[in-house]
Amino acid sequence: MRILAFMGSPRVHGLNAQLIDSALKGVENSGAEAKRYDLIKCNIKYCIGCFKCIFENHELPFGRCTLKDDMAPILEDYIQADGYIFSSPVYDVNITALMKTFIERKFPLYFKDREDTITLPAARVPANFLKKAALLITANARDEYREVMGDPSFEAMEYDLMIEQVDIIERFYVGGAHVMTKERLSKLLDEAFSIGTRLVQSIEEARHQIS
Repeated sequence: MRILAFMGSPRVHGLNAQLIDSALKGVENSGAEAKRYDLIKCNIKYCIGCFKCIFENHELPFGRCTLKDDMAPILEDYIQADGYIFSSPVYDVNITALMKTFIERKFPLYFKDREDTITLPAARVPANFLKKAALLITANARDEYREVMGDPSFEAMEYDLMIEQVDIIERFYVGGAHVMTKERLSKLLDEAFSIGTRLVQSIEEARHQIS
């Protein structure tokens, strides 16, 4: 089993990074392989909205993008993974531009007929909810502001997963990032570790149900 983590924070040693690393330790402790992508280090260009990736080559597991950067190998890795962790701080009441750009460039995972102006795109390789994902959001706004700060960010990451038929097992909001104490951070890291463990367990349970 292989779990991929995508970090949308530009701070590769910040709170997001610590939480995602702890979650991945939980993944590895459960016997799965883990890999972290720091999106700030990836060459990912902005989507130009040409739609070639979803209108053409429907026989492929993901469409061919006209942009030449790191996304093709990332998508190759993505479709072979069994589960995902997406992590982003809240910037201006939503996910970061890094995460948003990455999500937009996942468009080749879908397909649609050029003449279809009504329906949503469909997944080229639907996961049938056997793949699972966990979403991590950090913010300066305290935990009681989750509905205002966290929910829009979770929703921004959820839409693509709905189309891909990836089941979300956790939406973890961490507020008060700018006043984090060592004691609270330690508890949060333990929670993140548990999320990684539950992610692997939920994938194993889903597979067991169909075996």
